[in-house]
Amino acid sequence: MVGCTAAETVQPGGGMMAKRKRGDGTRPAELIALSAVLAVFAGLVVLMSSRNPLLALVFFGVAFIVSLVGLAMLSLAGAPNELEQRDIDDQNRLGGH
Repeated sequence: MVGCTAAETVQPGGGMMAKRKRGDGTRPAELIALSAVLAVFAGLVVLMSSRNPLLALVFFGVAFIVSLVGLAMLSLAGAPNELEQRDIDDQNRLGGH
């Protein structure tokens, strides 16, 4: 590991790989939790305005699915940083993925 920074490690093939810190990116549990919070809010708004529990349950389910898909798409839309881009370029050059 001579010449590596603290954020990089050497792969067996000689390439560099970035270590992900614990706070980097959004974990799936965070996406599910945030979607659940948004869905509960939507369900409560519909329940309090219509007084129909079945309609509130339907809106809860729709809001959960829509917010989960939307948040997942937004998390995938982030541009890779320099280390990720270098890793992508190395994989493309070496015939990986």
